[in-house]
Amino acid sequence: MFMTTSADASPAPRPADPPQRSTSPVLDVVVPVYNEETDLAPCVRRLHAYLSDALPYPFRITVADNASTDSTLAIAQALAEELPEVEVRHLDQKGRGRALNAAWSASDAQVLAYMDVDLSTDLAALFPLVAPLISGHSDLAIGSRLARGARVVRGPKREFISRCYNLILRGALAARFTDAQCGFKAIRADVARELLPLVEDTGWFFDTELLVLAQRSGLRIHEVPVDWVDDPNSSVDIVATATADLKGVARMIRGFARGTLPISQIRAQLGRHPIAVTEPGVPPKLARQLVRFAAIGVGSTLAYLVLYLLLRTGVGAQAANLIALLVTAVANTAANRRFTFGVRGSKGAGRHQFEGLIVFGLGLALTSGSLALLHAGAEPGRFAELVVLVLANLVATVLRFLLFRNWVFRKNR
Repeated sequence: MFMTTSADASPAPRPADPPQRSTSPVLDVVVPVYNEETDLAPCVRRLHAYLSDALPYPFRITVADNASTDSTLAIAQALAEELPEVEVRHLDQKGRGRALNAAWSASDAQVLAYMDVDLSTDLAALFPLVAPLISGHSDLAIGSRLARGARVVRGPKREFISRCYNLILRGALAARFTDAQCGFKAIRADVARELLPLVEDTGWFFDTELLVLAQRSGLRIHEVPVDWVDDPNSSVDIVATATADLKGVARMIRGFARGTLPISQIRAQLGRHPIAVTEPGVPPKLARQLVRFAAIGVGSTLAYLVLYLLLRTGVGAQAANLIALLVTAVANTAANRRFTFGVRGSKGAGRHQFEGLIVFGLGLALTSGSLALLHAGAEPGRFAELVVLVLANLVATVLRFLLFRNWVFRKNR
């Protein structure tokens, strides 16, 4: 049995050092507990039996007791005496995040995982969770109750709260993972060593903070759809947890806005670099650029049409078209420079806008020419003008993307 404590009081007699294993475990599964005297022993025995049968690698189960006041610690110690792969860590302060941080930081395993003591998640998802990390394919892995293929049994209240929370994460922190709160996650040890010192939360927001930092650092997060059955006896205070989570979201927004989180250094050290495409005719990031360009184009087109209609009440069609197109073209070039082609900073901004105006001139020629042809016959109505302008703008948009990508914002010109 191996047990440590976070207390700073008078030193207690040091327990004997554990016998050294010939090899370190590949997987260390941490079970954080607080006053879980009823569920702990069945959980650990079931988990131990499953790992012994299903996992082809050396493993360890670490019971991380954070300041339990019942017999949880004594039960954990008895399990460690009974099962050689079980160890115990004791902390004198509460906090699931604190317990996970301490256990993961001290572990010598290659892959670190954790699961809730109630075993709400089917253990059959454990090997799919850790396999991409052991192989090096992914950096973190999470069980998801909201991913396609997951099967979940829980009440409507928890389902509603979970989905609302993940919508908040997507809107406020641009999270791309689907389920931040499922108590079933894993991380590679080398990644944990870099990220854990940056995680401030010691409670339930620990998971979310870790995942957001990983995503912003360019790490790959693998998601496993799980079978999950809600524990009706869960003692989690939903209101207090939700309040703490929202405070954590606000703190991270401030940190990113102020630049106090060293994301760029972590990204440079651990982040996955863009795939180098060497085959001719297969440009990198094309799909992502098309999506962003299209989104910006839709916004620009709507703004253009609104400006055109407003200006058309006081000036002629050609003048309204010129002014509306010029204003939206400058904004469109700036937005595509930043979001579609990832060009940041002021370097080259003037040249990009100048070349963007040349592209604008080609678009103007298309739309103005279309209007001139339309007005060559009988006087058309406003609806006919709008239809012709939309079609002309579609052609101009395709031309604009090609010129932006292959000329204005082309790298290594």
